Amino acid sequence: MRLRRATWLALPLLIVSPVLAACSSSSSSSSSTTPATSSTASSAASSTGSASSGALKTGLKVFVIPKNLGNSYFTTSDSVNSGGALAALQTLGETGAETSGTADTPSSQIPAIQAAISKGANAIVISATDPTALCPTLESAMKKGIAVVTYDSDAPTCRSLFINQATPAALGESEVDLLAKQIGDSGQIAIVSASADDTNQNTWISYMKQELKKYPKMTLVSTVYGNDDTATSTQVTQGLLEQYPNLKGIISPTTVGIAAAAAVLDTAKYRGKVMLTGLGTPDEMKAYVKDGTVKSFELWNPADLGYLAAYAAVELASGKITGSSGQAFTAGKLGSFTVGADSTVLLGAPYVFDAANINNFNF
Repeated sequence: MRLRRATWLALPLLIVSPVLAACSSSSSSSSSTTPATSSTASSAASSTGSASSGALKTGLKVFVIPKNLGNSYFTTSDSVNSGGALAALQTLGETGAETSGTADTPSSQIPAIQAAISKGANAIVISATDPTALCPTLESAMKKGIAVVTYDSDAPTCRSLFINQATPAALGESEVDLLAKQIGDSGQIAIVSASADDTNQNTWISYMKQELKKYPKMTLVSTVYGNDDTATSTQVTQGLLEQYPNLKGIISPTTVGIAAAAAVLDTAKYRGKVMLTGLGTPDEMKAYVKDGTVKSFELWNPADLGYLAAYAAVELASGKITGSSGQAFTAGKLGSFTVGADSTVLLGAPYVFDAANINNFNF
């Protein structure tokens, strides 16, 4: 499977709107529907049930269920305007809808899954708020023949395919390595995560802890949780600074957390003295990189992640792939991908942003 660095090289030509704000925060609970394009809508009803000459089916009902609605990160990964999941579904002639709850919790997300099942979904694309709590509902969907694809955050025992933004090891290890360079491989560090139950956050943190073994002079003193809420993330970051006056660095593997932490550190007292890295978006972090509060951070293209997940879901629902290792498929503008171990498809490698390149990106 080849890494998709070429996608990043094209990003300076893109302006993604709206600006991202989070890996998983909360807002309104209404669902929006993006119908098939006019050229395909008229044939949707007759073509949903079968694929001709090995082609992908059209008119499929695909429900995209992010961790929560109103989250800028998922708005970008899912929306038509950004070129995300719903854009891919529109291109393929499917009927796509983004729907979820208002909170980053299983209890908020499960009703959206149940509604998708009752509305006759052919496929569900979901970012799991919990690795196991969603499984009874997702398993019910799969028993009805609904293709289940996870993206961004996995529920490994109750889906057919996981679209991974980058390998957990690559993300966890690289964030530690970035911070190590900034603090001279020595000193107390802390982590500002999202919620305590987020599967992707916890997996990345586990790899961070493994990577820290390479840096015996670096000590992880605390992991705190901002619940992907700006006010909470600000509060827990301030708490870290008060509790650990000798803190040298912070890793925040969530775009809400890193932006909140950067705002706290953007003062003469902390700027350049407590270093910060993690997962962030260029537009939110440009000011902090420019004034030296942040030296470098990383991310992937969330719109590409959603786009790839939608293509994979249609491939599954059309019977073109089953999720078995070694199967290959093409995801439109992103090119070809191959299913890897554990029925996982990798978007690509994380991309590091710093003062030398950040102005080339607008999202």
